[in-house]
Amino acid sequence: MPAVQLVELAHARSGDKGDVVNIGVIAYEPEHYPLLVEALTPVRVQEHFGDMVRGTVARYELPNLHALNFVLPGALGGGGTVSLMMDAQGKVFSTALLRMEVEVPDEIARRVRGRGRAPPYPEEDETHP
Repeated sequence: MPAVQLVELAHARSGDKGDVVNIGVIAYEPEHYPLLVEALTPVRVQEHFGDMVRGTVARYELPNLHALNFVLPGALGGGGTVSLMMDAQGKVFSTALLRMEVEVPDEIARRVRGRGRAPPYPEEDETHP
């Protein structure tokens, strides 16, 4: 099966509280929600972030919203007030997760390829030289 980036199937938001990051992943299309449930296991998300997450990732399913919520403890080096990290907040974790590759059937890969990204400006567009 071909792989696409998660950003082509879903959008996401993230935030933090202390040393814990919370990531919500929402399918663009309800019919893609089962693909997210299958592909985005807590273990897979933990592996994606590697050493950045010291705790065990938890996943909560929200089928009525076609969404998943992940809680990543120990991801911010102690949190914003004590961490020496350049950005000790969880705002960019959603962007990092959206770069994960997800295997999907051929037909879905063809339909979603390029979604979730701003199209390049046309070369002759007068407003964006």
